[in-house]
Amino acid sequence: MANLPELIDGLPNICGSEATIDQAIQSGKEKPLAQSPGAVDFNNIRAACAVALHQHQPLIPAGGDDLQTAAIISNLQYMMEHQDIGDNHNAPTFVWCYKRMGEFIPQLIHEGKSPRVMLEYSGTLLYGLRQMGEGHVLDALQGITMNPDYNWAVEWLGMPWGHAVAPSTPVQDYRLHVQAFQHHFAALFGTEALERVRGFSPSEMALPNHPDVAYEFVKTLNDCGYQWVLVQEHSVEQTDNGWHPQRPHLPHRLVCTNSKGETASILALVKTQGSDTKLVAQMQPWYEAQGLQRWELAGKQVPPLVTQIADGENGGVMMNEFPDKFFEAVHGASGSDTPLMNGSEYLEQLFAMGIKESDLTEVRPVQQGKIWEQMQPGDGPEKLAKVIEELKQSDHQFHVDGASWTNDLSWVKGYDNVLGPMEEASSAFYENVLKPGTSSDDPRYRNALFHLMSSQTSCYRYWGQGLWTDYGREICRRVMAIIEHDFG
Repeated sequence: MANLPELIDGLPNICGSEATIDQAIQSGKEKPLAQSPGAVDFNNIRAACAVALHQHQPLIPAGGDDLQTAAIISNLQYMMEHQDIGDNHNAPTFVWCYKRMGEFIPQLIHEGKSPRVMLEYSGTLLYGLRQMGEGHVLDALQGITMNPDYNWAVEWLGMPWGHAVAPSTPVQDYRLHVQAFQHHFAALFGTEALERVRGFSPSEMALPNHPDVAYEFVKTLNDCGYQWVLVQEHSVEQTDNGWHPQRPHLPHRLVCTNSKGETASILALVKTQGSDTKLVAQMQPWYEAQGLQRWELAGKQVPPLVTQIADGENGGVMMNEFPDKFFEAVHGASGSDTPLMNGSEYLEQLFAMGIKESDLTEVRPVQQGKIWEQMQPGDGPEKLAKVIEELKQSDHQFHVDGASWTNDLSWVKGYDNVLGPMEEASSAFYENVLKPGTSSDDPRYRNALFHLMSSQTSCYRYWGQGLWTDYGREICRRVMAIIEHDFG
C-alpha cells in the first residue's frame, strides 16, 4: 500500500500522484468486495435500504478582519470562534456529527449487529477539520475505513473535492475536483481504501442536462474509475418515453450522448424524493423497504433497494434524533428480510444473480428528450446551441442549467457577479497552468489548484447575494493573483 502524505507545504494532497492513484483504482476494479461477517443472504430478502450521509463545510477567507488578507479557514472554524452569531452555536454539535459514525459502527458490530452506511465528505471539510485541530474526527473515520473489523459496513462515495456543482463548473475543472478528492482520500485513508470507492455522489445532486456537459460528466466518472453514480429521481427521464423513473428502487443505466454523437454511460442508483434531511434522520427508507416485495427483472425476482442521502449534520432532527433512529433501524434490520445494504454491495449481489447491465432501464438527464426531437446526435455543437436557444424561446419550462435536489433551485440565475470571476479564474488556470503542461506535483500548481477549487464550492451560489458571494469573488481574485505572480 502506497503511503501518501496528507499535507504538502500546509496544503491538502490534491495532485501529483496520478500514477499511484490510477494504479489503486485499476486494482480495485479487479477485486470483488470482501465477503463480510455481516453479509446479506441476498436470495432470501424481500427488499433492502441504503442510506448515505453527505457532510460538507466550505473554506472561506474569514481568518481575519480584512477580506483581502484574511486567512482561508473552514467555515466550521469560523462558527466555532463566533458562536454568538446566528446558528453558529451548533458548531460543536456539527463536529460530533462528523465523528459519530466512527463510534456508532464499532459499537453496533460489537453488539453482533449488521450496520451499513455510505459516507460522503467534501475535501474542504476533511482539510478544514485537520487545519482547525479536530484531528480526532479524522482518527475516528480512519478507524471505520481502514480496520477490516469495521470497514465492511462502511462505503465511502467519491465527490468533487470542493463541492462544485457539475452543471455550471467548467468540465476540465470538474475533472480536477474528482481527481483531487481521490488523491486526498488516499492520503487520509490509504490506497487500499481508495480501491473500494466505487460510487459517486454529485454535490447538491446536481446533474448536468446540457448534452455536451452531461457527456463530459459521465466520461470523467468513467475515466476516474467510478462504477455507479447517485442521481435524484427528478433529474432524469426514461430514454424510451421521457417519463420519470417508474421503478426508482431498481438500478438504471445513465446514458449521455453529446452533440458530436459520442456516448458515455454509467450505472445509476436513484435517490427518491426531495432534499428533506428528516427522511434519513428518521430512517424512513428502511420503513419504506419493509413495505416492499421482490420485483421481476429480466425474468428473475430481485429485491428492490430504497436509496436515500441527506446532510449528516443539518437540522435538529438529524443532529438530535438520528442516533436513536439509526440504532433502532440497525437492530431491526440486522438478520431480517429487509436489511441495510450499501450501494456497491447491492449491485455486486444483483449481478451475481445473473442480472446484466443491459437488463436495466436506460435514463438520460431531464429535458434532453426535447433537444433530440429537434436534432440528431452528430449534428454538432453549433446546431445544439441553436436548438437550445429556440427551445428557450418557445418553452418557458426548458433550461440546461441542470437539475438538483429541488427543481426550483438554479446554480446560474442571479449569480453573474460570482460566475464571471469564477469563469475568469478557471480560464486563467487553464491557459497559464494546465495548457502549458505544468507538472501536477509542482508546488505552484497545487497552490493555484487549491484556490481554484475552493472558489468553486456551491455555497457561494446557494445563500443568495451578500457575504457569501463576496467570499467567492475574493477567492477568485486570489486565484488570479497567484497565477499572475507564479506563472505570469
